[in-house]
Parts: sequence; structure tokens; C-alpha cells
Amino acid sequence: MKETPKELKIHQNLMSGTMSIDGFLGNDERHFHEIIEADRNELKLLDISTDEIADRLEYFTDKAFESYDGPVIIDKKYKVFYDSFRGKILCPFDHPGVYRKGSITLKNLQNDLEVCWTPLNIHLIREHCFFEGKGSTHRLEPTILSKVLF
Repeated sequence: MKETPKELKIHQNLMSGTMSIDGFLGNDERHFHEIIEADRNELKLLDISTDEIADRLEYFTDKAFESYDGPVIIDKKYKVFYDSFRGKILCPFDHPGVYRKGSITLKNLQNDLEVCWTPLNIHLIREHCFFEGKGSTHRLEPTILSKVLF
């Protein structure tokens, strides 16, 4: 199937060195449509939506961002830390919006699982069902997310 000019631009934006040093695809050789479709299927099996995941990520991001003294404990179950970086980043799908650079690390204290994400990840999940490619620096596995966040 031939890519449209918009899809070609998105694919280029997802490559390393274009919008991000590491890019969004990692070592995943699948087309971004295939990555999205595989993650959609996984979400169906988990019976969870992108909005539910994005809402939880946003909740923890907001709580961590409000803290100025390092990691905080939330709901007696989660330890979260926000590491802020200078600058902002655009959505590689050409969606409007500018996102703070930074990383949020969340540890579920009950099962010892941990995930790390960026503010852009929240948007990519909510609006594009894009959890990034396998091997990507900020790839978020839906199954692991469901175990950490809920």
C-alpha cells in the first residue's frame, strides 16, 4: 500500500534525528500503522482504552509536577518523580500542540513494577494510540502499563 504524502511526513518525523535524537520507532521495523494496530489489539485483550491509560498518566504527571522536593507517594501505592528538561517538543503526527520535555517515573509499590514516560507520550497514546516502536527509548508496553497504573 502506497503511503500518502502526510503518512510519509509522519514516518519521517518518527525516525531518529528528525524531531528527537532517538526517534519514536526504536529498532521496530514495522510501519507505524502496524505498531498502532498491534497495540490496539493488545488493549482490546486487556479491556482498557487509550483514554483510561492517558488519564492515569496525566494524573500522575500532574501530581509529580506539583512536587518540588523529589519523589512523592500517591495513594499509598505509587512513588512518582518528575524530571524536567528545558525545551518543548511537537507531535510527530503533525497534531497541534507543544509538549514539555521531561520524564516521569512511576513505581507501583505493591508489585514493584516501574514505568517512565514523557508528557508527549500521554498525547501520543490518547490521540494516536501510539505507544512507540519496540526498542524505542520511551516505548510503553500496554500490558505493563495496565499492571503499573491500575
